[in-house]
Amino acid sequence: MEFAYEADRRSPFRFRDPRIASKILDSIKSLGVKARYMHVCGTHQDTLVKYGLEPLLASAGIEVRAGPGCPVCVTTGLEFEEAIALAEAGKTVAAFGDVARAPGFNRSLLDVRAEGCKVKIVYSIRDAVRFAEKNGEPVVFMAVGFETTAPSTAATLIQSPPENFYVLSCHRLIPPAVKALLELGEIRLNGLIEPGHVSTIIGLDPYREISTRYRIPQVVAGFEPLDLLMAAYMLSRQIADGRFDVENEYARTVKPYGNIRARKLMEEVFEPFDITWRGFPVIKGSGLKLKPEFEGHDARTAFQDIIEDVHERFQGVGEPPGCRCGEVLRGILEPRDCPLFGRRCTPRTPVGPCMVSIEGTCYIRYRYGEGSA
Repeated sequence: MEFAYEADRRSPFRFRDPRIASKILDSIKSLGVKARYMHVCGTHQDTLVKYGLEPLLASAGIEVRAGPGCPVCVTTGLEFEEAIALAEAGKTVAAFGDVARAPGFNRSLLDVRAEGCKVKIVYSIRDAVRFAEKNGEPVVFMAVGFETTAPSTAATLIQSPPENFYVLSCHRLIPPAVKALLELGEIRLNGLIEPGHVSTIIGLDPYREISTRYRIPQVVAGFEPLDLLMAAYMLSRQIADGRFDVENEYARTVKPYGNIRARKLMEEVFEPFDITWRGFPVIKGSGLKLKPEFEGHDARTAFQDIIEDVHERFQGVGEPPGCRCGEVLRGILEPRDCPLFGRRCTPRTPVGPCMVSIEGTCYIRYRYGEGSA
């Protein structure tokens, strides 16, 4: 079934039309499919909760769980400790605001800034480069993000930044994480809602192997309420038809081949490697490290002694006591199931990164009123 998303294409609210939403929900109900889906995007979670879509979908027999779609959240405590150690060693560490607020094993970059370390909040990697150009001292940019932000890091390094500029790459790839989730088999999933922003870069092909291998439907979706409702309908229709395809609900932005130039930039600068995600074991080929030709700007190479000391000091250290971020990221727990949620762990006093980032499931639940003790 096809839906006209708007009566007036000029309206900024055309993807929030309650009449069309009602039609989509009726169509889902008519399929008679009862299913559990998972999205892999913090913005999808924000839309689901903010617009009250969860109870509407539940009335149609559909549950949607949040997965590891927050890049700050899946970055491990060890990586934050690497950045903290570099700041304590006198390097200027540049980071986005939510990265600076996220705790390592017991402190954050903002905590060590309060102790006199050099931590600069930036809004883009270009801000960090400009600061390095003016400053003349070592500046390390903590590069956190999925395929959406990795191209900007790659483009910066290709443009020959100053010699005193370094990257601590914490970039990760979404498709290997999706495979890892399905391999773990901790939660029964009937379909996947894939992230629109990431898919704008990588296109649809990386998801096809997943559908074929695991016999699971997938839909790439945008971020408006009708986008997510349509994604649920398209997944349910696939199930009703007995199909396991990759479909594109977000065709107005995502092209089947993605952004070829951005992918080439990533391939030129990065190479995949095995890395741990918060809450997950090591996921093969899911991290992005700088290729040897860019090692002059690789913080882990340039400051190897500092990094190695961090790994020795924190070997075997786990999550803060009581923190359940890992299980939330794997979709097996809701934030309210964590004993710290809304009590000891709040946006003002976050214990885990899921309460820090605006894409974090715990932060989103708290923000929209589920955080009262």
